[in-house]
Amino acid sequence: MHPTVDLVYDTSMAMVLGRRERQEDAVVSDFSSGEAFGFVVLADGMGGHAAGDVASKIVVTEVFSELKLQSGDPELLEPHIGEVLQRAAVSANKCVGMYSREVPEAHGMGATLLAPVLIHDRLYWVSVGDSPLYLFRSGVLERLNENHALMSQIDYLVENGIMGREEAVNYPDQSCLTSVLIGRDIAQLDCRTVPVQIKDGDILIVASDGLQFLCEEQIEGVLRFTQKRSAEDIGAALMKEVQKLDDPSQDNVSLCVVKVMAQGAGTVVNDQVQDQTMSRSQQHGNTSITIMAKVMRKKKATG
Repeated sequence: MHPTVDLVYDTSMAMVLGRRERQEDAVVSDFSSGEAFGFVVLADGMGGHAAGDVASKIVVTEVFSELKLQSGDPELLEPHIGEVLQRAAVSANKCVGMYSREVPEAHGMGATLLAPVLIHDRLYWVSVGDSPLYLFRSGVLERLNENHALMSQIDYLVENGIMGREEAVNYPDQSCLTSVLIGRDIAQLDCRTVPVQIKDGDILIVASDGLQFLCEEQIEGVLRFTQKRSAEDIGAALMKEVQKLDDPSQDNVSLCVVKVMAQGAGTVVNDQVQDQTMSRSQQHGNTSITIMAKVMRKKKATG
């Protein structure tokens, strides 16, 4: 029998448009107070005027609905978490395909998917595409999920001596995705069914690839500097660092910060702060499905 550990989750989301004409990211989270369960769903749409923003909303809506439906009893969900996550991804993919077939202007639209699920002190996820899931622990940043982009395969070829570094550097279209939800067969799907144990002090970053205009060393540096601060402050610091780049090709950026703390290690967020955060989201007029909220949740966790 696992010992119990009191943990608190401090979560916060943020989005910026970057230099793009429209917001094609969508993100939502659900961390209810007093429950030993929570999840984030993020999608990065593509297709531009071919409705990439619609694709991301479809994906987030479908996956969120499936996970919310199953969230009544996390203890019953956990033995079947892999099946539930895969089913949600497949359902979202089918919905994207149906919409693109029925609306000619949407032909070719698609979206990535990243959906981490926390049950007690255990982390699961499903992901398709290149949206990164980062774990910051003991001063070190690590990407947890697979990167379904051509550059990841090129890195593998270089590391195993199959391709030379010079050839790799000059290889075209390295950012091209090798798997995406577009209504066809899902080429690659990363579904973590053996949990990653999380602990006090961990910080999870759920993000669209727009955050990766910062290199991982820069992201790690920001987290080292802000790790003692709130999830909202950490998210704001990351966004500030992105904006400092002033990159003319900056993509949309969306992220959710999940900070894991032992009970009593932080200040509980009151309802007034949460209401103010949600109000800011409404005033900014985000077109994607986004709930900008800061939540701290106390729970019992087996560790």
